[in-house]
Amino acid sequence: MIQKKICLLGPTGVGKTSLVRQFVDGIFSEKYLTTIGVKIDKKQMDIDDKSLQLLIWDIEGVDRYCGFNPRYLRGAAAFVIVVDQTRSQSLLEGMDIFTSARESFPNTPAFFVVNKSDLPNEWYWTSEEVEQRQRLFTDAINTSAKTGENVEQLFNKIASVVI
Repeated sequence: MIQKKICLLGPTGVGKTSLVRQFVDGIFSEKYLTTIGVKIDKKQMDIDDKSLQLLIWDIEGVDRYCGFNPRYLRGAAAFVIVVDQTRSQSLLEGMDIFTSARESFPNTPAFFVVNKSDLPNEWYWTSEEVEQRQRLFTDAINTSAKTGENVEQLFNKIASVVI
């Protein structure tokens, strides 16, 4: 079996843990629990007749008090930047995290996730500005951890790239 480390990064409260729980366990909880440090989950998948185990590192949210620690990305096959469409500031913060991650790991595939698609979009960015940022990534997708929209597709895309 092939094992691949995948890191989820993003500002605090964008739904990284909820995305992982939806993908691994198929559940969503309204309870907000802050991740401290890193939480690692595993999920086995079959991609192209190969057995793959994703080691999903849910890394604590980055904010102005807690900067991004690039050491978490060592050995990662890919990383995911998650932002929240109900908070336009999360796009700026997510792009800052992406820039820091890219400096340390310039060749690692990076995915861009706009989470909470079940809620109204509160961004003041134009769709062109968002698409311009998305082009920096291997792939981009809108998800809802609450409804499960595109969560499975996200991890299938990641698995296809890293295998």
